[in-house]
Amino acid sequence: MSVNNTLTRAQFDEVMVPNYAPSAVIPVRGEGSRVWDQEGNEFIDFAGGIAVNCLGHCHPALVGALKEQGEKLWHLSNVMTNEPALELATKLVNATFADRVYFANSGAEANEAALKLVRRYAMDKFGAEKDQIIAFDKAFHGRTFFTVSVGGQAAYSDGFGPKPQSITHVPFNDIAALEAVISDKTCAIMMEPLQGEGGIIDADPEFLKAVRALCDKHNALLVFDEVQTGVGRLGELYAYMRSDVVPDVLTTAKALGGGFPIAAMLTTKEIADHLKIGTHGSTYGGNPLACAVGNAVLDVVNTPEVLDGVKMREQLIKDGLNKINEKYEVFSEVRGQGLLLGAVLNDKYQGRAKEFLVASVSEGLMSLIAGANVVRFTPSLVIPEADIAEGLARFERAVAKVVAA
Repeated sequence: MSVNNTLTRAQFDEVMVPNYAPSAVIPVRGEGSRVWDQEGNEFIDFAGGIAVNCLGHCHPALVGALKEQGEKLWHLSNVMTNEPALELATKLVNATFADRVYFANSGAEANEAALKLVRRYAMDKFGAEKDQIIAFDKAFHGRTFFTVSVGGQAAYSDGFGPKPQSITHVPFNDIAALEAVISDKTCAIMMEPLQGEGGIIDADPEFLKAVRALCDKHNALLVFDEVQTGVGRLGELYAYMRSDVVPDVLTTAKALGGGFPIAAMLTTKEIADHLKIGTHGSTYGGNPLACAVGNAVLDVVNTPEVLDGVKMREQLIKDGLNKINEKYEVFSEVRGQGLLLGAVLNDKYQGRAKEFLVASVSEGLMSLIAGANVVRFTPSLVIPEADIAEGLARFERAVAKVVAA
């Protein structure tokens, strides 16, 4: 394929807002779990666009769905509905606890809709005083001002003026801390069943049960942010399916489009009825192109073959990382579930996660970090075993390079 080598990394600094600092690598082509840059260098993709490319790059089912829909209908707005949106909503309802679906374009937008919904539901049913939202330290729920304020990382929300009020943060997995702040003024608890950006921290099963029970006791809604954990990432279609705990509202994005922007908020009919006509909306939400791709994603992912394969691949990667650690002693543990995994740096290498990421790129591996002390891996759910082996071999060379530095 032809490559436009007149487009360079230097141009980013000339034409883009400087809120990102991308690497010098400019990918131009992807196939499966491999990516090639402008110079023809090949990379194994253990990042998946931050848990987005759940079926890798250019999966035939997704490419086919996009091409087919692209020749039919691109956009209508929500003045009218469309067939792909109806089909995808039906699939999500049939596969989950939900009765109703709201479509958006990103995880932040789905979470914004969820937060507005829980506030409106509480106001309608119990009055304006029931407005407290409880969330957790180190949580990440998006970059709109409401979602970043609910997220438990002040570095992302400070510096933009007065924040939305009645938001309380407590430590994750701390039942006593939650019990100390929840009351009948609480309208909702929002949480990730496994914190991603916060360091790959799984919710304790007993903590999940306690959260559900406290919500029920205080007539508060439980919102699961499954933007990163959803659509097969943990080996179930959604993470809540690993337990007996069912949320009242669930948000999903990232992998739902396999790389095409789409998100959804799922909830019950009784709760959904409080978003009446005109209370919320989105120009692009439910876009036919996005929903056509989302249908193809669900058809492939929501199968025993793919979901069981996630658990098999999880073990391969964990075993490989532990074997590397036996040799180089850089991690205190490997944690996470499914294909949302984190290698946690030990005391000797604290704060150096980015060094491992940079070294990985130099060895032909795309990876991620989750804070300064965790190297994160979110590859395709169908990554071939051969690519896992090659990716781990490249990561081992990257680890050796950091250790020798």
